[in-house]
Amino acid sequence: MAPTDESGQTAQHAPSTGTTPPSRPPAGGTAGPGARMPRWLPRAMVLALALIAAFQLGSWAFHQVIGLLINILIAFFLALAIEPAVSRMAARGMRRGLATFLVFLALAIATAGFVTLLGSMLAGQIIKMIEGFPDYLDSVINWVNAKFHTDLRRVDIQEGLLHSDWLRKYAQNSAAGVLDVSTQVLGGLFRLLTVALFSFYFAADGPRLRRTICSVLPPARQAEVLRAWEIAVDKTGGYLYSRGLMALISGIAHYILLEALGVPYAPVLGVWVGLVSQFIPTIGTYLAGALPMLIAFTVNPWYALWVLGFVVIYQQFENYVLQPKLTARTVDIHPAVAFGSVIAGTALLGAVGALIAIPAVATLQAFLGAYVKRYAVTDDPRVHGHRSRVTAPGLLTRARRLWTGQPAGGGAAETGAADARGAAAAGAPDAPRGPAVAEETPSGE
Repeated sequence: MAPTDESGQTAQHAPSTGTTPPSRPPAGGTAGPGARMPRWLPRAMVLALALIAAFQLGSWAFHQVIGLLINILIAFFLALAIEPAVSRMAARGMRRGLATFLVFLALAIATAGFVTLLGSMLAGQIIKMIEGFPDYLDSVINWVNAKFHTDLRRVDIQEGLLHSDWLRKYAQNSAAGVLDVSTQVLGGLFRLLTVALFSFYFAADGPRLRRTICSVLPPARQAEVLRAWEIAVDKTGGYLYSRGLMALISGIAHYILLEALGVPYAPVLGVWVGLVSQFIPTIGTYLAGALPMLIAFTVNPWYALWVLGFVVIYQQFENYVLQPKLTARTVDIHPAVAFGSVIAGTALLGAVGALIAIPAVATLQAFLGAYVKRYAVTDDPRVHGHRSRVTAPGLLTRARRLWTGQPAGGGAAETGAADARGAAAAGAPDAPRGPAVAEETPSGE
């Protein structure tokens, strides 16, 4: 019998060991105030913070070196373009470094000569326009006075321009912007030097670079890398070859026109139109034609219209006759694909992307063409853009079928049956085969 106290209640005795029994967890599974954090949670938080910090650091570093990466990409394509000339000179016993230096020296001399001729032409035309500006201004003032019955004088206009507020503000802004222009010029020279240095190393150490890349790849991957490299060299060189040939033809054609019109500096303008129209995609033709039009306008305003008409007509001739024949074997891509690649390259890398977009897409297309399995196309009229000869029944035919009780929508079924019979008669291998049905024929036949 359990001991009781005076009130008759059973006495509660603690265990003899002196320890309290373990408490049960609260209802609902919630942790109590004394619960500890899981051991994996601090490590997970530290790892997440470390990954976020690494991503931010990598993104910041990538944006800092994006200019260098673009320069390296330009240098790589330039090295691919001069690779055939360097390899041909190296095959004759010349060292690759010396061959690369000679190629770069020839390019530098040609570029310097062209820029010098173009600069002298522009300087001469600017001086001529400045010297003839008073005569142009007098003719405009006389026309305005005669047309609107005014009494304008050149001296008054010059005094008003010299004492105007906008001219003073323009001079101040121009003086402040001289430092920015000089900074951009120095940055452009440094970028050009960087591209030239990397392209020289890529072209001179091309075999060593290929061996270095192939040394970390298995033999099967090595063959694919070397094949892709060879395709890139062929496509880039072919692109520049075709563009150079079209630039030569365009320059000669525009030189003949400008010489016939008596426009000064016709040879330099012909070279300008040829190079700019071919190596600046999409809008290069119109940019190239603007300078000859301006110079022709100084000779005779009607000559500018002649130049504009010739530029438009020659552009159509080049797009539909000359370019397909010259690029059929070098850069065989569809004009729509070329135009889309130029737009995409411009959106990604600006003018640099527009220049390298077409050879890059041509290289990718030629490389993937070896791994895409193609099949023979069935000889169907619809493949060639012709409609099927079996057409839907006309209105009178459908009305007659409704009158006789036949279904009016049998045209599609008859068309399909006729197509199947035509394919079977032509011996097409892909003609649909239905279940064999035995036809009953009269015994007399």
